[in-house]
Amino acid sequence: MRHNKKFNHLGRTADHRKAMLTNMAISLIKHKRITTTLAKAKALKKFVEPLITRSKNDTTTSRRVVFRYLQDKYAVTELFKEISTKVADRPGGYTRIIKLGIRKGDAAEMAFIELVDYDENMAKTPKAAAKKTRRSRKAAPKAESPVEAPAAEEAKAEEAKAE
Repeated sequence: MRHNKKFNHLGRTADHRKAMLTNMAISLIKHKRITTTLAKAKALKKFVEPLITRSKNDTTTSRRVVFRYLQDKYAVTELFKEISTKVADRPGGYTRIIKLGIRKGDAAEMAFIELVDYDENMAKTPKAAAKKTRRSRKAAPKAESPVEAPAAEEAKAEEAKAE
């Protein structure tokens, strides 16, 4: 029976699953965004978020613990130097999963998982935040009156000449 075994086994043996999640975590750290199936993305989120939390405290012990999971010194270096400085003030939720639809071949749900602080499109401030001016009927005639006044005077002057 599966009592208290809540994580997704992904149809793999324990060693295969560990190796796959390690490789996916390394790719996510290096590339900041990867495309995969939804189930793998959810499993990867549970795998990589504690490692990012651990990287906030840059000690020898935390580096050894993270290296035990990742087994890639370049990924560990990038995690502790770049990523940990960007997420230092964030209390959690370092990754985002966005669904992409289904894969044509086997109808698997696809998604991409990305590091939240590295998405340029989501990081930009929206232009709607700019102050909108209120239009009123009273303001419009005042703005047009100085422009129309010389034109009206010229028209009256031409009529006078024509007479």
